Amino acid sequence: MKKFAFIALALLFASNLFAERVAPTDSRIVFVGRALMNNGSLRFDWPSSYFRIKFSGKDLTMKVSDTKRNFYNVWIDAPMSATPHRVIEVTGNDTIIELVDPLYLKQSKIKEHEVVIQKRTEAGCGTTTVHAFATNGKFLQASPLKVRQLEFIGDSYTCGYGADATSRREPFRDETENASHSYASIVSRYFDADYVTIAHSGRGVSRNYASKFPWELVTDLYRFTLDRDSTIEHHWDASVSNFKPAMTIIYLGANDFSTSMLPSYNTFYKEYIRLISYVKSNYGEDHPILCVATKSHEYLFRYIRDMVKSCGYTNIDYLGYFPSQHHNTDEDLGAAWHPNYKAHQKIAYSLIPYIATITGWGLQEMPVK
Repeated sequence: MKKFAFIALALLFASNLFAERVAPTDSRIVFVGRALMNNGSLRFDWPSSYFRIKFSGKDLTMKVSDTKRNFYNVWIDAPMSATPHRVIEVTGNDTIIELVDPLYLKQSKIKEHEVVIQKRTEAGCGTTTVHAFATNGKFLQASPLKVRQLEFIGDSYTCGYGADATSRREPFRDETENASHSYASIVSRYFDADYVTIAHSGRGVSRNYASKFPWELVTDLYRFTLDRDSTIEHHWDASVSNFKPAMTIIYLGANDFSTSMLPSYNTFYKEYIRLISYVKSNYGEDHPILCVATKSHEYLFRYIRDMVKSCGYTNIDYLGYFPSQHHNTDEDLGAAWHPNYKAHQKIAYSLIPYIATITGWGLQEMPVK
């Protein structure tokens, strides 16, 4: 049965050649994130990367390959929200995936549809390459980049690690990681902003979790187009990107202070300044940065506060330290003692006033979800 289903989808994609098939680099397709282009294909791995695709037709398929196994959120004819219409798994080479239920399209009275596909898992789950989209109708211009844009730099919290698990005692599974349930996504939805997250679980500013992988600090990874391909020719060039964030939020430090080991003040200071210098080189000296201290250790807040006050850069602010009462260690935790969606909502509540003030966007009378 599975073999016949795969053949049917392959035939469907082939038949769409007589309608319309486009590369993901087509100007009508909008991609938000960092990606490498190769003969019309897009290769990417950072969490939260997403496409907007608009079309008229009775089907929509995607030809895709993945180095491992990633999961994607899909929204159909609706903005990105905490609850996607469906979740799809991407694995294998040259796989054809039906993105929208044909029955929905058949019954829908809407002639033009817009679909959003978001990577909910991080680079450790694999690198995705999208080769093409196809429909038996016609592709239209998707909604352009939003006026409001944000950049987030972080670790497992920003990735949404374990956010969909039901208990802190659950081990991490790819299925329970959900970038759409992280504070970064919640904040961005609140402000109706497009956003990019540069994040990797277990990584820090000056030291990774339990001092593992010393050559893969977030400070270093931030410079590259792909998390899992840190080669010199793949340095991220912000000057050629249409994405221009109004500010950058850095939410790091839990791994630096992990396993009861504190980094030296001088080492942390130096590495954090190095990360700030990369952000400033991307967007200019006046670009606002908010440095957030996690719940991990009160010394982290002191390190960040002192660094912001003495670094010599302009438009840098700090926030923290979140006390133990900010989110609890029972119903607010997902897999492996990481925040679940409820805890991420609380983190977002704390960040929103700062972002509203720094950007001048103000507060909105709407729920934080």
